[in-house]
Amino acid sequence: MSNGFYNAFDTAPLDPSAPRRADYRTPFQIDRDRILYTSAFRRLQSKTQVFLSGEYDFYRTRLTHSLEVAQIGRSICASLRARGGLLGDGFFIDPDLVEAACISHDIGHPPFGHAGERTLHRLMEPYGGFEGNAQTLRLLTETIYNNKGMNPTRAFIDGTLKYKTLLGETPDAAHHFLYDSQRSVIDFVLGGASFPADLGPGKPRNGFRSIECQIMDWADDTAYSLNDIIDGVHAGFLHIENLERWSAAQTLTSTESEHVEALLKAIRDQKLEGRLGRKIGLFIEAARLVERPENFLSAASNRYRFDLEIDDACRAESALYKRIALDLVFRSPQLQQLDHKADHVLGGMFRVFEKNDIAPEKGASRPIRLLPEATETALREATAAAEAAGTGPERARARVVCDHIAGMTDRFAVRIFKRLFDPDYGSISDLI
Repeated sequence: MSNGFYNAFDTAPLDPSAPRRADYRTPFQIDRDRILYTSAFRRLQSKTQVFLSGEYDFYRTRLTHSLEVAQIGRSICASLRARGGLLGDGFFIDPDLVEAACISHDIGHPPFGHAGERTLHRLMEPYGGFEGNAQTLRLLTETIYNNKGMNPTRAFIDGTLKYKTLLGETPDAAHHFLYDSQRSVIDFVLGGASFPADLGPGKPRNGFRSIECQIMDWADDTAYSLNDIIDGVHAGFLHIENLERWSAAQTLTSTESEHVEALLKAIRDQKLEGRLGRKIGLFIEAARLVERPENFLSAASNRYRFDLEIDDACRAESALYKRIALDLVFRSPQLQQLDHKADHVLGGMFRVFEKNDIAPEKGASRPIRLLPEATETALREATAAAEAAGTGPERARARVVCDHIAGMTDRFAVRIFKRLFDPDYGSISDLI
């Protein structure tokens, strides 16, 4: 079925000199399929969502979370289309495009969840910083598929871009930025247009998102605000006693108190998963399409003619569940201890690689081989490119080392750390 919502501007690939072979799929189905078959997507099965992957089989990982986000994203598209009004059979938001954005939204995130992201940013501050969403963009446009990127469409790149501010524009930012080297990708997404004055760096610019990105973001909020509660209860971090104490210590509205009482009842009845699962449908139906004021991209693409508006009550309910999870799960001593371990593991590895491969000390012995052959090759290529451009190679080498660490699963990172630092680890079985 033809879809007038999209045009050649939306489907244009990042590299027009490498046209895609025409087949039975739409450009956005190709985007989705290329993500599904990457090792970066498969590795999400062993990356932390809330609890370290592999501790128990029923906790969500980054992979299962991403699949849930994709299902919710497609359902939002179907819900918006079914209501008619602004959309119709020949004019609708493409669910394959939204699914592609949803399944790829976390592929740049490092091992150990947000703790790992914070650690890598601190370690990479001298070399251009680290941000999970910026790393996702780097994978899509530069490094997956043999360090060439996947040549994505403009609409797909934009669907993943929750942030459009470069780190150099907000140098004190701890997150919510893109790497300075990604300015050319932003230029491509905007079709060469410039941000108007009212879209300054930071929140104004980061809030300027395509409709598909807005759907992905609400699908993500829906999935983790509800499912973090479920996993927290299953893991024993969140239970009747501490939820009652938390509620008594807060200043809650009457509606928030009702939601907490409903949670407590669901836990007592042992029906939490089913009752919160039904709320996913309510959160999907809470999203509606509204026309957006004319802006500098609305003439080029329908993706900027519309906004996703969320019912205030559902957004407030989602925010309440996030507060509960933050206070009772993420700030618990047990998870803080795991965060400390993540910082120790990633920090130890990075410092070894920094001394050996990023910035060897002058007069030091020849660096030894600590990195895989593919990473060694990428280091040499990055060094040669930086020297040819007349720039310092350390920043380029650090980015390659960061790519290597960010791509690790939780268990692989722990295994490499043990191999580097544990005297009792390293038998032939440990090296496989």
